[in-house]
Amino acid sequence: MCGRYVATCSPQDLAQLFHAAQWPTMEVLEPSWNVAPTDEVWTVLERAPRDEGGAAAPVRELRALRWGLVPSWAKDPKIGARMINARVETVHEKPAFRRAFRTRRCLLPADGFYEWQPGKDPVTGKARKQPFFIHPEDGQVMALAGLYAYWRDPAIPQDDDPAAWLTTCTIITTEATDAAGRVHPRMPLALTEDHYQTWLDPAHQDPDELRALLGQPAGGHLEARPVSTAVNNVRNNGPQLLEPVSP
Repeated sequence: MCGRYVATCSPQDLAQLFHAAQWPTMEVLEPSWNVAPTDEVWTVLERAPRDEGGAAAPVRELRALRWGLVPSWAKDPKIGARMINARVETVHEKPAFRRAFRTRRCLLPADGFYEWQPGKDPVTGKARKQPFFIHPEDGQVMALAGLYAYWRDPAIPQDDDPAAWLTTCTIITTEATDAAGRVHPRMPLALTEDHYQTWLDPAHQDPDELRALLGQPAGGHLEARPVSTAVNNVRNNGPQLLEPVSP
């Protein structure tokens, strides 16, 4: 799974990197070295303008969404805390994800992600999990493959009330290989720039063609280094979390 990651780029830099035509000018997410489920995260997606009745071409946007997908049919948005990842092997058929996989796909920019390797404390011999920071060798931003969904709060009667709507997202994962595979059996999937347009365009709905676009982050050229267990606490944040430690 992918349960924590790092996202430190500004919205201006992300808009330029992903060629977004629209991005928030007032809404700002602080850089985070410990992004956790239910946090607000930057996502890249494409939607048709509302005032065009869906006839206009989709516009690429940078938006802040909550991590942890809440399906439209969910009775309680708390389900999102358990929907932070979608397995690529079943994403096209699972009720929670299949509708989003057809028409609501997105990208989640990330500097890298964390995974935990089971082991033993060298002093006490007790079982423990060592966190690793896994990132592209070249330091480039990853475009993690994701889905998004809208959930309407039935307790709010007005559709035009912004508080009535919750927009959430999830990250698609696969079996891990290379550096990531030595740490954990699962890893996030990513896209290269030449596949952004097809992935984000809601008009593309063939599941086999869409899954064929997905690949290993950084083409599998990843580095993994052990970092402090301070990352285990979601309240800890800052670049010091990426400093290497002895495993």
